[in-house]
Formats: sequence, C-alpha cells, structure tokens
Amino acid sequence: MKRLIVTGSVLIVAGIVCSSWGFLVHRTIHQLAIYELPPAMRYFFHRNMNEVVKNSVRPDQRRNKDKTEAPKHYIDLELYGDSAAWKMPLRWAEAVKKYGKDSLAQCGYLPYYVVTMKERLTAAFRSGNKDSILFYATDLGHYISDAHVPLHVTENYDGQLSGQKGLHSLWETMVPEIELKEYDLRSRHKARYLKHPERDIWRAIRQSNKLLKDVFAQEKAVTKSFSDTEKYRVQMRNGREYKNYTSSFAKAYSERLGNTINQQLISSANLVADFWYTSWVDAGCPNLNKGVQSPEKKKVKRDLQEEMEAFKKNQLIEKKLLMAKQDKETDE
Repeated sequence: MKRLIVTGSVLIVAGIVCSSWGFLVHRTIHQLAIYELPPAMRYFFHRNMNEVVKNSVRPDQRRNKDKTEAPKHYIDLELYGDSAAWKMPLRWAEAVKKYGKDSLAQCGYLPYYVVTMKERLTAAFRSGNKDSILFYATDLGHYISDAHVPLHVTENYDGQLSGQKGLHSLWETMVPEIELKEYDLRSRHKARYLKHPERDIWRAIRQSNKLLKDVFAQEKAVTKSFSDTEKYRVQMRNGREYKNYTSSFAKAYSERLGNTINQQLISSANLVADFWYTSWVDAGCPNLNKGVQSPEKKKVKRDLQEEMEAFKKNQLIEKKLLMAKQDKETDE
C-alpha cells in the first residue's frame, strides 16, 4: 500500500497496517520460494524459515520511520511517458541520466531497487555473514513480490482516479485473505539462474501492467450487481468512519478475476527463488551449511521432507504447515 485515501469524513481503508500484498501473502510467497531452491540452499533457508517468513513484511513496516522507503515499492509507469514499461532503461544509471533522481523518487523505482538488492545479497553471500544473507534475501523477496501487484505499477494505485477507492486493498489483501485456502500453492518451478536479472524483473513489471485493465474493469462490472450498502461496510473508529468493501463483494470480484491473483502469487515465489539462486551462484556458490551439527541436519531434513511432500500436493494449509496461516490464527 502506498497511502491512505481520505475523502471528507470517511476514511477509505486502502490497506491493512500499510501492508502490500498483505502480510499473509508476502509470508506465503517467501515460504514457497524456499521449497523451490536447490538442496544446498534449501536446507539453510529452511533452518531459518521462521525469520525469513516473519520478516518478509519488514520493508512495509519500515515506511513508518523511513521517508525514502515508499518509492522502492512501486513505479507509476504513466508518469514516465507512453509505453514506459517497454521503453524505460533497464539499468539504474541510465534511468538516473534520463529522468533524474528526484523524478525517480517521486514516481517510484521498484524494478531498479530490486536489482540493487540483488547485488547486496550477492555481496552478503560472498561475505558468509548469515545475518546479512537473511536480511537482504528477505527484503529482496518483498520487493520482487510487490512487482507482481498490478496496482504497484500505476499512478491510479488505489482506484482514486477512477472512482474506485479502496481497490488496492481489495485486490492484494482482502481477496487473497478470503480465498487463499482455495488457491493452488503448488509449483513445479525449480530456481533457475538469471543471466540478465534486470530483464526478468522488468518482465514481471510488464505482466503486472498488462493485468491492470482487468483489475479496474472487473471491479466496475461487479459493482453493477451491488447496492452501495451491499458493496461497502462502514465502521466507526475513534469517532471517524472507516469504509471498506464487504466480503460478499470481494468474493464476487475474485470470481470475476478468475485465478489471476493465485497466478501472480506463484509467479512471485518463482522469481524470488530465481533471484536468491542467482545471487548465490554469482557469489561462487558458498557453503551455507558449514558448522551445522548432524542432529540438526537430520531434523531439518525430516521436517523439510514432510513440507516438500505437502507443497507438491497442495496440502500445506490442510496439514497446517503454511506458516502465514499459523501466524494468522495466532493473531486472531
């Protein structure tokens, strides 16, 4: 989420605690990405999965204190000119030369920051510093996931320019929180080496951009079947009205979208795994399991085998192995 939209006395809730993709989905993406890594990396990340999954939302939390954080999460393509998704430079230095740092900070520079974070993760792998590896891998995964949210690539990020305020939270948070149990969380994807990472993150940006038309159109189509009271629910908090979509509207919207959000979630996990793997290879494939004792190795392998089987059969939620859902149940 970029901002909260205020209209008169009614606050349109555009996200949940400033979360993009929702805490539930960011955490799900990071866990799935771990299963797609080669064994040499998978054991390390699985041993530290609790930290990786829990901190997957850290960049969103950082926005409250860091004023420079927000533009790292989005890119308003329209502000860069016609067909910007296909015409913008692939590399940061060229973008700075063409637009200037101030314009990039104003309009967002998500794909460029992904590449920057990839380079930092590579350096962390080279250093062998566990904390640095986990920090940069986790944050990198967050930004890659944001690139798969269509409303992170447009100036009309919350439908505020088309009379659809609150659309951001509806697409990336409300719908998946309602529908996640119905999603197919399997993937046959195995982390692959990216020869040109900048091209791959821009490919994700372009796919998100292609989905935008449907994101807006389907909300308007569903609206025709709902009265205003059926579409929105209003709650009072501290003397102010908070307005959000109803669950019934969210379900109807999800049905119109089909499996788009599910597909973007899986695509996110696939690309996160690819970037982690590429960073590791570029660092010379360092040994991440040095010093791990045999009893710990056996436990990790045993737990991981159970989870991998559930992952392949789409049974992570059924078997209560999806950490994001466990956290959600604890929160509730």
